[in-house]
Amino acid sequence: MKKPIAVALFTLSLGFLTTGAASAADKTYQVTGPVLEVTDKTVTIEKGKEKWQIARDKDTKVTGDLKVGGKATVEYKMTATTIEVKGDAKAAKADKAADKTTDKGADKGAADKAKEPAKK
Repeated sequence: MKKPIAVALFTLSLGFLTTGAASAADKTYQVTGPVLEVTDKTVTIEKGKEKWQIARDKDTKVTGDLKVGGKATVEYKMTATTIEVKGDAKAAKADKAADKTTDKGADKGAADKAKEPAKK
């Protein structure tokens, strides 16, 4: 009796995990404004003082007559194409601080030697 319940709970938990990951990828955004430019590959919308150029392809669904001067709402998704990981800022600062401490120690040693009286 306990085994079927455990299996059911496990299956449900997997469903929630995969749904959460999928919903993050499926998040959509939209921009509405006058259409400034239309090409086969892009549509440019003005929002405030900004120009939003959004890519489109043969699979982009267009409802109505999309033309320059008209008003349109573009629904889009953001997907990363590349991600470049940079060095950890905290680690870099720690390395610089360690270098400065090492440099100061070296300078202090040289200064101490200069203060010592010359041996005969």
